Amino acid sequence: MKNKKGAGAKAGSLEGKGFYIVLFLCAAVIGVSAWILIANAGTNVEDDTAEAVTVDISDAAVTIIPANSPLGTENAEDAAAEAETENTMSAIAETEDTQTQAVMSSGVVSYVWPVSGGIDVPYSIQTLMYDATMADWRTHDGIDIACDLGTQVIATAAGTVVSVENDDLYGTTVEIDHANGLHSIYANLAAEPPVSVGDTVTMGQIIGSVGSTAICETNQVSHLHFAMTSDGLPTDPTAYLPAA
Repeated sequence: MKNKKGAGAKAGSLEGKGFYIVLFLCAAVIGVSAWILIANAGTNVEDDTAEAVTVDISDAAVTIIPANSPLGTENAEDAAAEAETENTMSAIAETEDTQTQAVMSSGVVSYVWPVSGGIDVPYSIQTLMYDATMADWRTHDGIDIACDLGTQVIATAAGTVVSVENDDLYGTTVEIDHANGLHSIYANLAAEPPVSVGDTVTMGQIIGSVGSTAICETNQVSHLHFAMTSDGLPTDPTAYLPAA
């Protein structure tokens, strides 16, 4: 009877321990499952967060502020408009400068007659003319304008006096530079004209008076010998003077 009771007690003890083992295993399974769920939930949160901050900027408008434009005071459109205005003004300035240079180099200058009177001897640089004073045939590099002795002679245009001399043939002579290669020459003047080399004269300013100092033209009527040169070569004065 004692042995039966011992065996039954052992069996009951084992059954009690088995229950606790099963209970422990169930708790372990539940813990592992909970850990897996938590881990997956964290991954999903991270994925959702990453998707939430992803922004498509392929169609976004981007404004580039020029380096020379103060941020906050001038945007790109204002800078572009200002640059265009500056380019336009620069182009206008260049055009005006080009036009000014063209006018200055054109050689177009207004002239007036140095004295009033008819032409006694015309310009003739290609055809020989008989010179009554020198009794020979020669060219004539200017025009002889008939006028009274002592008639005041005026500058045909504004310029600078470059020569005042007593020529061996044409007597007292004044030469004026009008720029652009054009010079006017006044000969057969009375001695000691009222201008000197370096003087700036205006159109119509008195530069002398008609004299009788040109020994090569003493047999002619009283006159002013008036000549012009272009780049150092004789040119017909009547091409510049207004029609008489």
